[in-house]
Amino acid sequence: MINFNQQPLFLAPLAGLSDPPFRSLIKRHGCDVTISEMISANALIYENAKTLKMLEKSPLESPYIVQLEASDESVLARAVAVLNEINGISGIDLNCGCPVPKVIKQGAGSALLKEPKKLCKLIETIKKTSTKSYTSAKLRLGFDSVVLPSFVRDIQNAGADYICVHARTRSGGFSTPPLFEILGELKTLSNIPIIANGSIDEKNYKEILNISRADGLMIGRASIGSPWIFNILKGQNPPNAQQKKQIIKEHFELVCGHYGEFGASIFRKHLHEYSKNMRGASEFRTAINSANNEQMKNLIQQFF
Repeated sequence: MINFNQQPLFLAPLAGLSDPPFRSLIKRHGCDVTISEMISANALIYENAKTLKMLEKSPLESPYIVQLEASDESVLARAVAVLNEINGISGIDLNCGCPVPKVIKQGAGSALLKEPKKLCKLIETIKKTSTKSYTSAKLRLGFDSVVLPSFVRDIQNAGADYICVHARTRSGGFSTPPLFEILGELKTLSNIPIIANGSIDEKNYKEILNISRADGLMIGRASIGSPWIFNILKGQNPPNAQQKKQIIKEHFELVCGHYGEFGASIFRKHLHEYSKNMRGASEFRTAINSANNEQMKNLIQQFF
């Protein structure tokens, strides 16, 4: 169960990054709740092999939430029915914030913010169909302008047990200043927990908790290259150089175990972040871009 009284730390769903190996790693380093990468409801009902592999999880992942992207009630209900047959899933989250054009063109993601009634109907569909413990939604504050406070009670009444709010509009992208004070307004309008999201890191999290009065935090991009951030937010010291090296090696082993011979190609993007601002990083990145699993293992051992 999710203990909202202790301000839990969530990992945000990050396309191509928050895969089972990474989620397993961060569970060992302080993350309370993990969420799958965004899963297409359409792909799930047709049992797409790649989609089903994205649902795999570590035994450490509890609570574990699956996030669905959908715009059609009947398709969403069928996708939830598929998830009902899979053990180890604690809840189902509806993506209402993805800003990617191809998702918006399908009427999903942040496009739902322009249709609050439809958004709430989709949440209601999950609530009625799901056998899991939690129904939730991840939203932005609006599409072009802030609208969320006006229908947050409707989201609650539709059956959401909690919501996560990226404190920007869709048009605000990822670079405009997040509006965490609006989350404080949401707290006065609803009775369900509010999880704050949007450029949260070890430098600003205390201020964000104070401004937003959130019941928890969702960490996204700040965890890439720093999977130990969850422990830091819980008061632990950052890892030293030797500990960092061990965590990187652990992460690489998890990736190779999951992806086999493709491990090195998958892990490059993580090594680019792990090596950021280190002396010789440019040469290291050049070397790993053509390395196989064994070569990458040796390069990691030598560089870090």
